[in-house]
This record gives sequence, structure tokens and C-alpha cells, in this order.
Amino acid sequence: MNIQDLKYINDTEWEIPKGYRHDMRVPVRIFATRELLEQVMGDKSLEQAVNATTLPGLVGAVVVMPDMHQGYGFPIGGVAATEYPRGVISPGAIGYDINCGVRLLASSIEYESVKKDMDMLATALNQFCPSGVGKAGVIKVNLKELEAVLRDGSAWALKNGYATQADLDRTEESGTIKGANPASLSDRAKQRGLTQIGSMGAGNHFVEVDVIEKIFDEKAANAMGLQEGMLAVQIHCGSRGLGHQVCTDYVREFQGAVQKYGINLPDRELVCAPMDSPEGQAYLGAMSAAANFAFVNRQLLAYSARRAFEQTLAGKTKNWHLHQVYDIAHNMGKIETHEIEGTKMKVCVHRKGATRAFGPGSPGLPPEYQAIGQPVIIPGSMGTASWVLTGTKSSMLRSFGSTCHGAGRLMSRTKAKKIVRGDVLRQELEQQGIHVRAGSLAGLAEEAPLAYKDVDAIVETVSSAGIAKKVARLKPVAVIKG
Repeated sequence: MNIQDLKYINDTEWEIPKGYRHDMRVPVRIFATRELLEQVMGDKSLEQAVNATTLPGLVGAVVVMPDMHQGYGFPIGGVAATEYPRGVISPGAIGYDINCGVRLLASSIEYESVKKDMDMLATALNQFCPSGVGKAGVIKVNLKELEAVLRDGSAWALKNGYATQADLDRTEESGTIKGANPASLSDRAKQRGLTQIGSMGAGNHFVEVDVIEKIFDEKAANAMGLQEGMLAVQIHCGSRGLGHQVCTDYVREFQGAVQKYGINLPDRELVCAPMDSPEGQAYLGAMSAAANFAFVNRQLLAYSARRAFEQTLAGKTKNWHLHQVYDIAHNMGKIETHEIEGTKMKVCVHRKGATRAFGPGSPGLPPEYQAIGQPVIIPGSMGTASWVLTGTKSSMLRSFGSTCHGAGRLMSRTKAKKIVRGDVLRQELEQQGIHVRAGSLAGLAEEAPLAYKDVDAIVETVSSAGIAKKVARLKPVAVIKG
């Protein structure tokens, strides 16, 4: 596929028409500039988007965000909605790290007043927030307690003293996806999750301390408690080995389901099952349970980050408290109601490497965000800016209330390690005033800024397209990587 195959709509929107290939059920809508499109012509992300249009029960269009890149079956940065309950659900269109997401905490701590303490703070965060492949979390639970986590999500954290009601109010779905069924998880998935609650993992997961560099929307920033020059914290992680195992288990099981229900697909990685089938219901219950696990995981990391701030800054600043701005998922299947071609319809929105961006007045938003829309957190790459946006009414009509989720990879981890030395990168970041703690130098090299697209260009694209609105730009001062 090349750019000439795409229908140009405007400078930030393109389409692959339904007639491009005989088996397409819906078109592909792409939010990207020509420059960003040229960056993905070497991978299979657009081909994967076309393949995804063959899923039974699709409505509207398959939507692709500017941070797109090739994924498992379905492009990362992809959004697709299937009619509920007769349409299908596809684990590959949700992702292996179920409810990988981002939590943003903000403060009234002036960076300049604690600049000399940042190295100590980075060390404390590294100690309080466990990271690394297979690393145990901050708490251990037995099987009965784990099942309560899977069923109740953040409500479990509130009950056990790890969260406040304000934390839950400012979490997508209040941190609890209804319909979670722990019985739908394999014993292997549960065993992998038993020791990992409150841990970061590895890869692109991180805890990052930022300075709010610039405010673009005073009203929205005031509602979120964001002030220029103050510290904020981002936490990026998901459901760890538990969620990965859930996806592995159901991708394997759905290989038989597509044959059973006579579903023909161009890519076996898109395997799916009707939502109202026993297989579809089982996956929905397991996915929701893994999502609840991830909400608790980020909540425990927020609890740990607050402890690190208290230990480091208590007595050095008037108020070291971190308040929650929002917590959003970017690998999830959600049952939502959307207006499609003038008709309200209940659908399952698959968001893979894409985040919910509900506009003003949307149900489920806390009262303080009703007028501004849902906060959207867009982390950049290590060493570059991150952004806070809000959802818009336009995103509700054009992208199933969705927008981008980050910068998006430009090169593979293998390639990044071949051209970047972790020790040199760490030195460069330290020279920029960014305090770095990393589990390994190889892991650091994988996440080098040059391995990612320009997050400012990504944000400018969704802002110009009208599917998100700029609120604040953040710059990193400390990064803790798995």
C-alpha cells in the first residue's frame, strides 16, 4: 500500500475506501499528516487496518490514529466498534497488555524549590515502585484476595486503604469494569498475577516525574489542578503477566471458535468470537477481570509514589501531596453507546494503543470534568514532552470518543538496541537534567527517544483534527524504567 491508494480528505484525515478490497465491510479512517503516514509505509499497520475491516458486525469505520504502528493482527493505534451483542470481540484488537494505561498525579510542589532533591526522589521512587521482568509487586495476596481484586478493581484498593474516593472518581469507569468473571481466567493467569500487584514491569512502562511546562487551556487546567512550574507524576503500566496470559489463552481458544462459527479472516491473528457466544462471554469476563487487575496495579503504584514523595519531601515543602488528575486505559474493549450515522447504537469499542477521549457532558465523567471533557494523558518518549488533552464532542462523532495514546514507535526494540548504547543515553539524559533509574542499560536503549515518533507532531495532528484539545505540555525531570 502507498499514499496514492488513500483518499485525501484534509491535511489530517484520510480514508481507505470500502471498495479498496473486496472483503472489506467498512472503510478505514486515518487521522495523520502526510509526513506521519510516510513513516508507516514500511510496516504493515495500514494493511492490518484493512484486514480488521473484515471482522463481522463492524459499524462505522475502522479508525487509525497518528501514532499507529504494526501490532499483533490489529495495528497499535487502532479503534473498531462491533454491534453489541451480535458482533464479535477480538483479543488481538484489544492487545496482550489488557488495560495498559496511564495515570496522572499532580501537585502544588514548585520544581525549582525541590530541584536539589530530585536525585533523591528518583532513588526513592525506584525503591518504592518495583520494576523489571517478573518482578514482584508491593503486596502479596492469596488466591481469594486476588479474585476480589479481579472482580472489584479499584473498589478493592479503596476498601483496603490503598486509594481514596477521589482516586476512584477520577479513574475511567471508577476503576471497576462490570461483568468481570475471575472464573474465566486460567490457573496459569492467576498464578502469574498473584505476586505482581503494584509492579511496573519492563518495556515501555515507567514512572516519570514531570514539570508542567506550559498551560494551553486555563479553564481545563484549573479543573484538573494543573499549574505551570509544578511537579506531576505519570504512571504507565498494565495488567502484567496476568493480562498477557489471558490474551494468550483466548487467542488459542478462538482459533477453534472462528471455525465453529464459520468466520473467515485474512489473518489468523484477528481471531474472534461472537460476543453472545459462550466463548465471547468468557473472554469478556476474563478481559474485564484483567482490566480491574490493571487499575489496582496502577493504584498501588500511585500509593507507592505518594510514599516516595512523603519520604523525600515532607518537611521540605508545605504540601507534598499528589492528587489524581485521571487514569485512562489504552488497551481495552468497552461496551458503550455511540451515535453512528444518526442512530444511537450499543457497541463494543476495541481500542488498541488508543485512548478514550469522551467530550463534555459525557456520562460517567466526574462533575468537575463535565464542562471540559475527559482528561486525556499522552506520554511522550523518555526525554521528550508529554501532553494533557481533553476529549471533544467531535471525537464522539468521528472516532468513537477516541484519540491517540502516545508517541508511537518508529523503530523496533531490536533496531534501537543496535544503534543506541544505554550508558551513553543515560549520560545524555542526565546532562539534560533528567534523573534516570533503569533496570538494565539494554532496556534503556530500547526506549530511546529516537525510537519514537515526535509526540508534539502527534498531538498537533489530533488537535488540528478536532478529536482532542490541548491543555498542558509536560517535560520530564526524573524517569524510572523497568
